[in-house]
Amino acid sequence: MLVDSHCHLDFPDFAEDLDDLVIRAHGAGVGHMLTICTHVTRFDRVLAVARRFDSVHCTVGIHPHEAGKEPETSAETLIRMAEDPKVVGFGETGLDFFYEHSPRDVQERSFRQHIRAARDSGLPVVIHTRDAEADTLRILEEEHARGAFPGLIHCFSSDPELAEKAVELGLMISVSGIVTFRKAEALRDTIRAVPLNHLLVETDAPYLAPVPKRGKRNEPAYTAHTAAVVAEVKGVTPAELAEATTATFFRLFSKARPSAAVSTAAE
Repeated sequence: MLVDSHCHLDFPDFAEDLDDLVIRAHGAGVGHMLTICTHVTRFDRVLAVARRFDSVHCTVGIHPHEAGKEPETSAETLIRMAEDPKVVGFGETGLDFFYEHSPRDVQERSFRQHIRAARDSGLPVVIHTRDAEADTLRILEEEHARGAFPGLIHCFSSDPELAEKAVELGLMISVSGIVTFRKAEALRDTIRAVPLNHLLVETDAPYLAPVPKRGKRNEPAYTAHTAAVVAEVKGVTPAELAEATTATFFRLFSKARPSAAVSTAAE
């Protein structure tokens, strides 16, 4: 079975049909989902979604867009908020210099606190980067020099250098529906070079629905469309891709426990 390693199930987009959405995901072979926190001030509702479904876990953190609006949160506070069994990582965090909804220095401080939480706790950090590759890499290398930490770059759409350096630092690469877009050949070339055991798949739902669902509200069931393209790019079968990415997810998010659906499929 597949894992949607990044979605936002607490968003209002899913308020009316969340139960049906999870059923559809399971029917499409997506046995587990990770719903991602973007505001620490809204963490309670993210956690509530994760507690509602056996096949859902969550993170806690502050999206770079919100870093200037949310309270500055220390690594210690993030670690304390992650004590619940359903919380398996930090973020999403990182740098976004495309929109710059928050000051760059505030984004960087927040990013470093999330990384520190990952280093101190052993739980992975979920990294967002857009138009900020050089600064993202600088921070990753500086923080790695202070001690290794687990994590992934989500919705990867950056250049081959960042992918290569991230893998060298032990980070994973998560692939979204962007890889299915007609003009994404450069991204497909980059993903082709990433080791299979460093790849995850995701939706970033409700955003970035893959072909053939592009333009619609994205949802975890559509992970299967992205995975099919990634399998083709990597020259493996869809079953091999599912096995590899699911194993990588549970290795990285080691606090997460497979739901019954994933466990049954593995048997």
